[in-house]
Amino acid sequence: MASERALKLGAAASVGALMALTAVADVMSAAPEARRIVLCCLAGLVPATVLWQCLRALAPRAPRMEQQTSTPPASRELSDALLALEARLEHAPIALFSIGNAAGPGAVAPLNASARRLLAPGRASAPQDLHQLLAAQTAGQRQLISFDTERGVERALVAVAALTMQGVAQRLAALMPVESELEAEALNAWRELVQVLTHEIMNSLTPVASLSRTACGLLDEAAEGLPADIHADLGTALDAISRRAASLVDFVGSYRSLSTVAQAQPQRVLLEDLFERLSMLLAPQWQALGGRVVFSVEPASLAVMIDPGQLEQALINLLKNAAEAITGKAPEAQVRARLSRGGRLRIEVSDNGPGVPEALAAHIFTPFFSTKKQGRGIGLAMVRHLVHANGGTVRYARSVSAGARFMLTF
Repeated sequence: MASERALKLGAAASVGALMALTAVADVMSAAPEARRIVLCCLAGLVPATVLWQCLRALAPRAPRMEQQTSTPPASRELSDALLALEARLEHAPIALFSIGNAAGPGAVAPLNASARRLLAPGRASAPQDLHQLLAAQTAGQRQLISFDTERGVERALVAVAALTMQGVAQRLAALMPVESELEAEALNAWRELVQVLTHEIMNSLTPVASLSRTACGLLDEAAEGLPADIHADLGTALDAISRRAASLVDFVGSYRSLSTVAQAQPQRVLLEDLFERLSMLLAPQWQALGGRVVFSVEPASLAVMIDPGQLEQALINLLKNAAEAITGKAPEAQVRARLSRGGRLRIEVSDNGPGVPEALAAHIFTPFFSTKKQGRGIGLAMVRHLVHANGGTVRYARSVSAGARFMLTF
């Protein structure tokens, strides 16, 4: 619009100049005719040229045929296919990494959202160590690797393929965390093993305990026909058999609970209320030991769908282990609940005890494994059963200070 207005002003100015030129010609009419004609032509040449250019610019133009810019169908389909492929790779449930590029043969870069989440704060505790672990993988191999996370050691299956892009040799690594699946399979295997063992052992122990009691009664009835020393020896032997059989029945019965975890009955639970009940239950015991246990929830309105009885039992087992492990000083424990990245519930149980030796940390949830002289190896195994029954995971995490630290995630 501004250019059109300028053209109109230019045309008006040219017309005015021609009119002025006409007036000048009238004034110069007294001059000789030939000289007058030449001067008028020269003076009118410039405004006439300007007027012609302005009128030409203002004249309506015939529509020009625009160049065909629409994308051919084949190119459009290829573009759509590339966009769809990019979206699928971005949202793939496995973490994809490129190994080797223009930055160097060992450079590792995430390729999709799963890979970036794996390297984000709160997941891999040492991303550079994970990069080095991936860079060391060779093409064509599939391997189970382990790396440290904030929740503890996590295992993942990695597969590597070789390719060349724009003349640069690269490797493509696909990483799938399988810790939860492996734990679930291990729990099922242990549950089946414990169920078979307890069934067979109980089948053998029950008649032994019954027969030993019967033999003790028969021995008392036949006491008059036996020498006193033989009667005493038989009585001692039968009593020992009876006692050991009864103790083993009780021992095996405690393991049977691992294979008979009740089906979880989830309901909406306000964690502040659940922690208040646990505090009233456990505080007197810890005060008797000269210590304390502190519960906290952030925010106070935090709620979760879970079986409240099973979660309470899991926390009780963890706090019982903490109280038994702390010796020589006042025991202290903290139970904190909050939302982690991704909106998942995280319950952290920590204490001021000696912690778990690094060499034993991988075995503490294994049934029958215990570091206590009189331990049966049931407490932490039961914690893992209860947490998994409610769709969660439990990890032993390295503590920044002294003591043990367990992370329950739902």
